[in-house]
Amino acid sequence: MSNVKNEIGLPEAVSIGIGGMVGGGIFAVLGLSVELSKGGTPLAFLIAGILAFLTSYSYARLSLFYPNTGGTVNYINKGFGENVFSGGTNNLLWISYIVMLSLYASAFGSYGAALFKITGNFGTDKHLLISLIIIFCTLLNYISFKAVSTSESIAVFIKIFILIIFSGIGLWGLKGNNNIHQLALENWVRPFKLISGGFVIFVAYEGFELIANASPNIKNPLKNIPLSFYISVIFVIILYILIALITVGSVPFEKISKAQEYVLAVAAEPVLGKAGYIIISITALISTFSAINVSLYGGSRVNYELAEDDEISHEFTVIFWGEPVGLLVTAILTLIIANFFNLESISTSGSAGFLLIFTIVNLANYKLAKQTKSLKWISLLGAVLCFTALIFLMVQQFGSNFTGAVVGLLLIILSYIIELIYKKNKSKSKQK
Repeated sequence: MSNVKNEIGLPEAVSIGIGGMVGGGIFAVLGLSVELSKGGTPLAFLIAGILAFLTSYSYARLSLFYPNTGGTVNYINKGFGENVFSGGTNNLLWISYIVMLSLYASAFGSYGAALFKITGNFGTDKHLLISLIIIFCTLLNYISFKAVSTSESIAVFIKIFILIIFSGIGLWGLKGNNNIHQLALENWVRPFKLISGGFVIFVAYEGFELIANASPNIKNPLKNIPLSFYISVIFVIILYILIALITVGSVPFEKISKAQEYVLAVAAEPVLGKAGYIIISITALISTFSAINVSLYGGSRVNYELAEDDEISHEFTVIFWGEPVGLLVTAILTLIIANFFNLESISTSGSAGFLLIFTIVNLANYKLAKQTKSLKWISLLGAVLCFTALIFLMVQQFGSNFTGAVVGLLLIILSYIIELIYKKNKSKSKQK
């Protein structure tokens, strides 16, 4: 039983899901989505959101009947047993955390550099900012998790409040904007590319799975666990569609293309002027900073749990400076990916990883449907659509972003190869 003092209600659980999704994702991938889907960007976000909503059903049922702070790792092991397949998938989860961290850090660097440029007479190198924020957040995780959790709570409130205000004012300002014609059907790309555009930015939705990690502490779980998943996902779908409508309807496509990595700040300018640009840029910095903080913590804990479950080397259970050594490893790998790969490649890799993970979680709930008292067809539909989305994404990216597609595919394959080698070596050691 969880400690009553640590129990959280429905509003807190919903805020975990919303905070996890509206982390750094929307700030990082909005411009990329518009670049790929043009006038159909709102529909692309809706398509990705439908996949997230279907998958949230499986997470809600699994969280209700198997509450565990291990979340996704636990559900995959429950569904498929502790074997090479489960271990490889859980390795992929850790790697996907690293990719997400890289995406957030890249967004922080882009918005930071753009903000310095507009507010002063000098610029700051994007990669310098990327490296500094990763190092700073790593040190903060080592020094005090309380500071990490407190900063996240404050950041969630700030970013949601500002984005809601931005959406309200932005919708009002659309009526007289000269660029609203960009939303017309003739400015939509062909269906295959539009749908693929939704899947490339799927990473913007993955954060709802963080509710699963908090499931043992949620009060009145029978009611609040499912509601927390569904409310948070539906809220974020609506928010993303509104933001996409405002961006496409307010800013010329050419300008969006030039400012792809910090386009939300540019979208605020037609409505709120330079002040809007600065406010959204600061919001992006706060949001991505908090997302890096909690994702570093989450990634290191996934890594530690995998080592404890004997799915990767026990060397990762070593405590360094009061924290698992996986925190340091996660930070170093994030520094490398964030500085050496472009935004589209990072987003593609992250989306591919989570689409496969969500396919497997849906299948796990399908297999455990009797135990979780689930409607099997919903989980099966979620699994089929997530896997179809993965195929769509890889086919489209092989044609337009070969490097990103290869990196995404290699990360998936590498996750399972590492697990296979580890299990084989361990088996040989036991025999000896």
